[in-house]
Amino acid sequence: MNALDILKQQHDDVDEMMAQLEGAIDRERKREIFAAMADALAAHAKIEETLFYPSVLRAQTDDILLESAEEHLAIKRVLADLVDMDVEDDTFEAKLSVMKEEIRHHAREEEEGKLFPEVRKILSAEDLEALGGELVRMFVELTEEHARLDVRNETDRAAPI
Repeated sequence: MNALDILKQQHDDVDEMMAQLEGAIDRERKREIFAAMADALAAHAKIEETLFYPSVLRAQTDDILLESAEEHLAIKRVLADLVDMDVEDDTFEAKLSVMKEEIRHHAREEEEGKLFPEVRKILSAEDLEALGGELVRMFVELTEEHARLDVRNETDRAAPI
């Protein structure tokens, strides 16, 4: 799979996990879904910041990537709050709703805005495939290491691009 397909699939997966989380009634099930979603979200942000953004940084993507990194920072700040909360906390659902809107906005901008179309112009199909393999490897490693726990240390400033 190419890098753009992988990133879009991850956007969709996080969106689906959020819907499952919102529909979950059982406290333990909510914790399980949240942990999986938080790991996937944290790992996704890390692979974009570490591998994808540097690979597509050009004059025509510079501003887009800086904005994307700032959006990641906003999402990470809410995610860090949620990681430290119990799913039964009175403000958990409110924070989750804020994060959901941030994520949807960010994913829409990447997929339907200028970034993904520009990347298709910048990278060849072979380059997108190779980058996709790197993204998947790093994503799997990060989710296995519970990436959500590292987010607390990534809320001071946006990741460098």
